Amino acid sequence: MLNQLHTLFHPELYHGQGKTKRFFEGWYYKVVNADESRAFAFIPGIAMDENGKQQSFIQVLDGKKLTAEYHKFDVSEFLSEKDKFDLRISSSFFSVNNIKLNLPDIKGELNFEKLVPWPCPWYSPGIMGPYSFAPFMECYHGILSMNHSILGKLTIHNETIDFTEGRGYIEKDWGHSFPEAYFWMQSNHFSQDGISLKASVAKIPWLGSSFVGFIAGVWIHDQIIRFTTYNSTKLISSFADQKKVELVMENKNYRLEILAHREAATSLASPISGFMDGRIEESMNSRIDVRLFDKISQTMLLNDTGRNAGLEVAGNIKEVFIK
Repeated sequence: MLNQLHTLFHPELYHGQGKTKRFFEGWYYKVVNADESRAFAFIPGIAMDENGKQQSFIQVLDGKKLTAEYHKFDVSEFLSEKDKFDLRISSSFFSVNNIKLNLPDIKGELNFEKLVPWPCPWYSPGIMGPYSFAPFMECYHGILSMNHSILGKLTIHNETIDFTEGRGYIEKDWGHSFPEAYFWMQSNHFSQDGISLKASVAKIPWLGSSFVGFIAGVWIHDQIIRFTTYNSTKLISSFADQKKVELVMENKNYRLEILAHREAATSLASPISGFMDGRIEESMNSRIDVRLFDKISQTMLLNDTGRNAGLEVAGNIKEVFIK
């Protein structure tokens, strides 16, 4: 019980202690080099199906070349500390502050500095807020860093890439399945440094029914402005077609307008009932037009376009349309 309470307020930790089936957990590291010519996502994780079959993995997405690799390992090669986020899969290592990769064609180390975690007060642990306390959610979500700097190099398929002075982002998911329908997007490459956006809308099963849940955050002027289901924000509009995703959210203090432009995507493995049998499509080359308006001061805080944006549009998306 004490360990469960500890992990509740530390979403970066491994939540699968004692789990043997119908469970997955994955950490998502996005890294973009300084000149923005290369962009990758590294996703270490563990998966267990309904019958107890288990595997660990490291998934690699090359956002510029539109390729993906899935490195599978025996579950015995997945080792995680209980009281801190310190993860090893075979001979690769992952933590909040660095990663060390030792895959057949990917080797090297990256260190992360000046991380921007999502606030985690006692009454609202992480980005899920009070929903973190619900024991029956199909998927839980956490943000380890909205934005940070990178130091280090990786050799990827005989090419050495220097990521020093590049930008990074870290989040994670755990549970048994991704939502049946959702939008997800993220960018921390705007015209000025120190700005980052994350937004998602999903169909959330709830006590035999479902609702459209949403979470968005804009890190700007050294603060995270939050738009969530649980902080009295309203989802005014939610729509997507083959070319774009449109979202509008508003609360008593702020209004957020998003227009994401869809680009070519790459297929990734995703969890269904704990195992990585599903497929999703993710782009890392999208653009996101963002307008953030302060209703109290009647000022436009942000009117800019995010580059190198991660974007996923998955499932029967009409389930999350609001017009």
